[in-house]
Amino acid sequence: MQVVSPDRSALRVLIADDHEMFAQALRAYLEKTYTIVGLVSEGRAMVKEGIRLRPDVIVVDVGMPILNGLDAARKIREQDRSIKFIFLTMLDDPNLAAAALELGPIAFVLKHSACPELQVAIEHVLHGKPYVTPKMRSEDWVEAKARARQYSKELSPRQREVVQLIGEGRSLKEIANLLHLSEKTVEFHKRHIMQSFSIKSNADLVLLALKHGLISLNPEPVHDTKARHGKV
Repeated sequence: MQVVSPDRSALRVLIADDHEMFAQALRAYLEKTYTIVGLVSEGRAMVKEGIRLRPDVIVVDVGMPILNGLDAARKIREQDRSIKFIFLTMLDDPNLAAAALELGPIAFVLKHSACPELQVAIEHVLHGKPYVTPKMRSEDWVEAKARARQYSKELSPRQREVVQLIGEGRSLKEIANLLHLSEKTVEFHKRHIMQSFSIKSNADLVLLALKHGLISLNPEPVHDTKARHGKV
């Protein structure tokens, strides 16, 4: 197993996870080695704080509310390609991992993996090497790009945002405000998605959001959208 270098305290880490207890436990573990610059609890806050704070690494839950972790990382990568990403998820989904690998040398770790594996993953990405947990089902990762295309071809980035927010139970008005669109435009996207996937109800849209890893099975309410800095 790779040994963490002794000078890692200078490395700055942002944690993005909507499960408060897990985020705090993660912080307590990681701050023994790294400098934790903040915690955020939803995807759009992650984009804002990631661009503002410019951390070396962002440890992010894929199933973030408002904007999922994968799309949030894509938005940050458009602004700063130096930031590294460690994706955490409950989903043992090779297509999702492959889509994450499209962002470059990232790490993909299951949430129930042991903490030392997380440090190994961080070390890999800091050295420009991708890392996929060995706990994933055995797959031929040479086909990663094909899997990524399979994962993303069904929904556009805007459609993923709409499906996620509907899956979270938000009204069309709320979605319009969050995405800075008109309600008619949101309704158009919703109708187009339902027609494309032969979906008849909002319940089916929730299932679609779950299938794409856009929402988690047990989401926690978002109490704030600001990063929390320093000791808690």
